[in-house]
Amino acid sequence: MSVKPEAMIQSKLPNVGTTIFTTMSQLAAQSGAINLSQGFPDFDGPQALREAVGRHVMAGHNQYAPMTGLPALREQVAAKIARSYGRQVDMDSEVTITPGATEAIFCAVQALVRPGDEVIVLDPCYDSYEPSVELAGGRCVHVPLALPDFSIDWQRLADAVGPRTRLIMLNSPHNPSGALISRAELDQLAALIRGFDIYLIADEVYEHLVYDGVCHASVLAHEELYARAYVVSSFGKTYHVTGWKTGYVVAPPLLSAELRKAHQFVTFCGITPLQWALADYMAAYPEHVDELPAFYQAKRDLFCDRLAESRFTFTRAAGTYFQLADYSAIRPDLDDVAMAEWLTREHGVACIPISVFYQQPPADLRLVRFCFAKREETLRQAADRLYGV
Repeated sequence: MSVKPEAMIQSKLPNVGTTIFTTMSQLAAQSGAINLSQGFPDFDGPQALREAVGRHVMAGHNQYAPMTGLPALREQVAAKIARSYGRQVDMDSEVTITPGATEAIFCAVQALVRPGDEVIVLDPCYDSYEPSVELAGGRCVHVPLALPDFSIDWQRLADAVGPRTRLIMLNSPHNPSGALISRAELDQLAALIRGFDIYLIADEVYEHLVYDGVCHASVLAHEELYARAYVVSSFGKTYHVTGWKTGYVVAPPLLSAELRKAHQFVTFCGITPLQWALADYMAAYPEHVDELPAFYQAKRDLFCDRLAESRFTFTRAAGTYFQLADYSAIRPDLDDVAMAEWLTREHGVACIPISVFYQQPPADLRLVRFCFAKREETLRQAADRLYGV
C-alpha cells in the first residue's frame, strides 16, 4: 500500500510559507519595478573590505574557523563595544560570531525556551522570531506597540508578563517602523522584570543607523539588563554586505555557553575568509561605524524630501534604513498587501506591507515600508514615480 508524502509529514511550522520579502522581490523582478522592498543595499560595501576577502582566500584561510569565531574578529567586536557603549566584554567568553543575525536569534531562543514557555514579542515584529520560538516548543504572546509612534504600551506589556514568561524580544532600532527605545525605557523594562526569571533577546542589527543626533540606547550599556540578555548585531547591515550573512551575539559567559551548545550543531562556525576580512577592516577603519548615521540620514532625507509634496504622509524614520509611509489619501480602499502589489505593478516601485509583521494587524492600518539603502539615483527615480501616485 502506497502512502502519500503529505500524509507522512506533519509540519512543525504549518503557518509558515514563502516570506513577504521573497514574494515582493520576485514581483519587483517580474514587473521591472524598482525594488525598495527587501532590506538590502544596491551598492557594494567598502572596497578595502571586499579586497581583503580575496586576499585571505588566496592566503589559504579557507578551512573551518573556531566555533566561537576568529579571535581577531572577536577582539575587534569587543573593542568596538568598549568604544561605542563603554562596556568591557570578554572576547573569549562573551562574543560569538554567527552566520547571520537570524542564526544568532534562533540559537539564543533554543538555548532559553523550553516546551510550554511563553515569549513576549512586540508587534509589528520581524518574521523569524515566532518560528524560532515554536520550534523550541514555546508560544509567542503578541503585545502590539502603540500607534502612531510604535512606542511600548507599558500597561499591555505588564499585563502580558505571567508565570510562564521566559523571554522578551526587543528590537531597537525597530524593523519595520524605525522607532527607537530610549535609555529611560530600558530602565522601565528593568524595573518591570526585576525579580522575575525572564531573559531578553535584544535585536540591535541596526544599532549604528540612528539619526538626527540621537544615540542608540543599547542593552550592552545597561548593566542590569545585560546580565540577562543576548544582544544580536549584524556585520551585513553595518558594512553594506548583507549577502555575507555574518553577525554576532554578545552575552554574559553562562548565557554564551548555552547559546554555543546550539550554535555548534546548527552551523558550527561562520565563513572563515569573511571573518578575516572583517577583522582587518574593523582594525583599519574603526571610524566606519561613526560615519554611518550621516551616510544613511542623507539617503533618508533625499527620499523624504522628494516625497514631501506627494499624497503620502510620513514621519521621518528615527533609525534603520526603512521609511514608513501612510497611503490613506491615495487608495484607502486597498489593504496594505493589495497596495504594495498595486504600487509594484502599476507604478513600478516595490515595498513591503506592514500588516505581515503583526499577528492581528489593526483594521485601519494603511502603511507600507520602503527601503532607502539605495544609490541616490535609485532613490530619485523611485521617489519621482511615487510622487505621481
